[in-house]
Formats: sequence, structure tokens, C-alpha cells
Amino acid sequence: MIAYDLQCQNGHCFEGWFEDAKAFKKQQKTNLIACPVCDDTCVTRIPSTFAIKGTPALKNMTAQQPGAGDGPQVDPQIMARAISEFVENNFDNVGSDFASEALKIHYGVKEPRSIRGVSTIQEEETLRKEGVEFIKFPVPVRDPS
Repeated sequence: MIAYDLQCQNGHCFEGWFEDAKAFKKQQKTNLIACPVCDDTCVTRIPSTFAIKGTPALKNMTAQQPGAGDGPQVDPQIMARAISEFVENNFDNVGSDFASEALKIHYGVKEPRSIRGVSTIQEEETLRKEGVEFIKFPVPVRDPS
């Protein structure tokens, strides 16, 4: 069994358990996974804190919670900023051409590379139908100072 952190297109996060990655993809393609809050079947995997390998940099993102016997807890805002900065520094920004570029990479028209950008709900549905995996997450608002 494997547990995935999932999110519907309305932003509700929840956990799903699957026999394996293939079972998840099959259930996702056939709209068998539904958000427990709004019943939306447009569901994607999101990064799980359990899947992030610990590094010395994580020490700056954690704080020991009083009485917490499970060890340090990651500050979600700091983690979101760190992920956002990593994506900004390591992914090519293709802007509103995200879906088009992702499809070209998927079908071998362009060389594989990490890209970021924006897309419409319709474009995201096309990407899912074509089997293009992507992760959608909100970009934290930057402090103007």
C-alpha cells in the first residue's frame, strides 16, 4: 500500500491509499477518486512532507514544538517559500504556454526539462487526459521588502 497526499482543483487537501502507483493512475483517469469535501473528481498528487529527504537546510525550517514527542515540526510557510524559491530558480518559466510546452515535452517534440507556468482548468484537463503529470500549487505572496 502507498499513501498519497491529494488535492482537488478547489484546493481541498486529503490523503488517499492505493495498492501502487499504477492503481492510483487508473483510478485518477477513471474519476474514481473524489474529494471528501466537495466531491470533485479532478484530483492531483501534491508533494508530501514525508517524501522530502532531510537535509541540513531543513534545520532552518523546523522548530521543536513544546511537548511534541514526534520531533521537530516543519513551518509550512517557510517550507512553501523554500519550494517556491527552488522552482523559481530551477524551472524554466514558460508563462501561459505551460500546457503547450508540457505537451511538446511529453511527445518528444522538445527536450525534457523542468518547466513552470500557468494554465487554465481546460488546459489542465487536456494534460491529464494526455497522461502528462504535473503538480499545481499556489505561489506564496512575496514580502515587498
